[in-house]
Amino acid sequence: MSGDPAPTSRFNSDGRAPVLVLCDHAGKAVPSWIGDLGISDDDLNSHIGWDIGALWMAERIAARMDAPGVASSYSRLVLDCNRPLTHAALIPEMSDGVAIPANAGLSREQAATRIEQVFLPYHYAVRDELARFAAQGVEPFILSVHSCTDVMDNFQRPWSIGIAHSPDERVSRPLLGALRESGGFEVGDNEPYAVDESDYTVVAHGLERGLKHVLVEVRQDLIGERDGAHRWADILVDALERLDFV
Repeated sequence: MSGDPAPTSRFNSDGRAPVLVLCDHAGKAVPSWIGDLGISDDDLNSHIGWDIGALWMAERIAARMDAPGVASSYSRLVLDCNRPLTHAALIPEMSDGVAIPANAGLSREQAATRIEQVFLPYHYAVRDELARFAAQGVEPFILSVHSCTDVMDNFQRPWSIGIAHSPDERVSRPLLGALRESGGFEVGDNEPYAVDESDYTVVAHGLERGLKHVLVEVRQDLIGERDGAHRWADILVDALERLDFV
């Protein structure tokens, strides 16, 4: 509807590097046709509503690497663009102990509207970028940027940055080593998350297409302000530049 943000945004669209930067949970907008998720602004603004700092990181990475990027605008609580369409958490009724009243008991038609208005535009935009690379005879590397809360289930996560492996570890395994060589911070190996059956983006657009890819998670307390997000983007790009795969 008029006044709602576009479901996706693109950044550094003229980037020429064989890299595509993605941010599945970049925004926290709620479309006006939903009205209200039934949660507080504090909850919507927290880690359950979006990946805090991830878009700042993604934009900085894209600028440093001269790469295009695609981001999703709506809150992951409206629909999680990194979940398969059949996954129970696609439209979550509960997130980290917080009930999402507007997601309870949705009809098939209501769920289909969210898929049509939120999920499909984002993944069509990713597909279009990949088609543009393919038309140039280029197989890009897909870099999916996420952030995670520093405390989950009363556990203080020690990892500043985590590398989530899929079965294709052409990038993830050497990147893990390069980050550890940087020193001064703890790097998670499939911590706090691995790529598994709950993930969609790097699986559908990377693994299933045979494209190199990696999903990174950075702690939100480190990138909740722009300067911190840019610092961690630079740490990641510096590590990537030491690897000979792009």
